[in-house]
Amino acid sequence: MTGYYLTILEGAALTVAVSLASLLVAILLGLAGASAKLSGRKPLVAAATLYTTLVRGVPELVLMLLIFYGGTIGLNALMEALGSEQTIDIEPFAAGVITIGFIYGAYMTETFRGAILAIPKGQMEAAWAFGMGPLRTFWRITLPQMIRYALPGFTNNWLVLIKATALVSLIGLQDMTYRAKQASAATREPFTFLLFAAGLFLLYTWISLWALRQVEARYSLGTKRGQL
Repeated sequence: MTGYYLTILEGAALTVAVSLASLLVAILLGLAGASAKLSGRKPLVAAATLYTTLVRGVPELVLMLLIFYGGTIGLNALMEALGSEQTIDIEPFAAGVITIGFIYGAYMTETFRGAILAIPKGQMEAAWAFGMGPLRTFWRITLPQMIRYALPGFTNNWLVLIKATALVSLIGLQDMTYRAKQASAATREPFTFLLFAAGLFLLYTWISLWALRQVEARYSLGTKRGQL
């Protein structure tokens, strides 16, 4: 029995890796999407709006299967069209990270967009008046305040993203959920091992909440809690 618990713990490490890699993709897409929506350029606004609308309207599982199976077929068709006999297989880890990051990038887009809009325009105008360029204004003025305003929505998206990582078990990635199901099938004790996996998910969530509270405390200095 101990061996099954150890293998689930190994799967938990993979779950953490998938979630963190997906979060990075989601943050990058979220920043790009928010910038596009606030750019005022119609093509960029339309593209970002289409992205967020489509992602929120299509089930996560459908997108994951589409990227995992459809992506492989599409890449191989492209290689064949280019005259290459080489075949390409998308790894389950990459498919999971891309899919989850792509999905939650849409939610991060709205979170970051709202946070940027919450920053008083006068502060950025003052930065420009002092001769700060766009990049310096972003790092010194926009980003610190954006983090503060975005944290509540960011935290919610992150916690939901953690739960969404369980979907990668459906495409063969041996994460915590996959190994818990394998242990359950082998021992015919599903309650024991699935409960253990659920406990690990809760522990990961608790650690995440604690870490994000530290970030909130850091970026909320001099600000009343009711103002966040």
